[in-house]
Amino acid sequence: MKTVVQKFGGTSVADADRIRQVADNVARTRRRGDRVVLVVSAMGKETDHLLALAKDVSSNRPGREMDMLITAGERKAVALVSMALADIGVPAASFTGSQAGFITDTNHTSAKIVEVKGDRIRSALEAGQVPVVAGSQGYSTDGDVTFLGRGGSDTTAVALAEMLGADSCELYTDVSGVFTTDPRLVPEATKIKRISFDEMLEMCATGCPKPAMRSVEYASRHGVSLHVRSAFTWEPGTWIVEEEPDMEQAVIRGITHDPSQAKVTVASLPDRPGVAGTLFRSLAERQVNVDMIVQNTSEDHKTDISFTVPHDELEATLAGVNGLLGELGASGVSASSDIARVSVIGAGMKSHPGVAAAMFETLAANEINIDMISTSTIRISCVVAEADAERAVMVLHKRFGLGQGDDAVEFGG
Repeated sequence: MKTVVQKFGGTSVADADRIRQVADNVARTRRRGDRVVLVVSAMGKETDHLLALAKDVSSNRPGREMDMLITAGERKAVALVSMALADIGVPAASFTGSQAGFITDTNHTSAKIVEVKGDRIRSALEAGQVPVVAGSQGYSTDGDVTFLGRGGSDTTAVALAEMLGADSCELYTDVSGVFTTDPRLVPEATKIKRISFDEMLEMCATGCPKPAMRSVEYASRHGVSLHVRSAFTWEPGTWIVEEEPDMEQAVIRGITHDPSQAKVTVASLPDRPGVAGTLFRSLAERQVNVDMIVQNTSEDHKTDISFTVPHDELEATLAGVNGLLGELGASGVSASSDIARVSVIGAGMKSHPGVAAAMFETLAANEINIDMISTSTIRISCVVAEADAERAVMVLHKRFGLGQGDDAVEFGG
């Protein structure tokens, strides 16, 4: 008998009708002989509503109390789903994160999983029940309720799958899988049937919103196969798996874009050892997530360093850098928020030279200027003007033959 972990996001359980459809899907899965563990997010916009309510009642919102508030949304959802299962004759039991055995660190609002005990989940399965687990929550080593952060329900599901040795982890969402690019921008975008963990991690890191990156990282570390699929059409979706030696490698798997980045430039830094370390250590201590970094060629023993940070961390970044200008010996700092990162991703580019040239030539032919470039073995990212980003995605998607009916792509040496 197989064990399947199924996770349903907020839109999948947004109202009574959707909850009943989730219950019907679980019943069908059980009829084919599989044991099911269910992970459920808060209903619809419940989390947003609770966050807004907290903001309305207080300007001082302690993390411990925020976690107690936000996790109420998932508790409500698991109780309702369990009731819907009972109504169609499927024995079920709801569990909070703490009841399910999720032990986390003490970092409120974005806790990390330390251990999953899961004794009560195993007992429920052995008793023939469907455990319905509240996503994105646990209890800390201090004994407090904790919230894993946005997208944490995906991570909850993956952690349960790993703990139980489940055969698969199905992440049901409002999209039918992972596409070669955002189908709202490029209607010809195609659904990817299978993708490696490495490729999926690069896509998540550069703008693909689902699944949550933390869940893919967890699944990759523990070898949990993921199936991203639609809770509205129930059609097969995208499998995220270990890269198989005989898997046919597409040269390019997808095109992503991320307009949530800002560019910061620190000008006329002394070109000597330790300066960059001082700069980025200061930002790390402010919890700033630095992404792309480019250092210009030194002239007169001076250099400029440019890097990108999320929009919501720009204020903290500028405050930190401005406070360091004297110590660093820099002449000033500037920032730009009207940029976007466009990335080309594919494990096949490791053995196919010419991908970078094709990307740069395509952007140039469409008069899209490149501001910054960064690479990994399976990704090339360019920073462009935000106004050009969507057009860049469209022309690159066509250039690399990722759409339905696009011609095959050849690369030169």
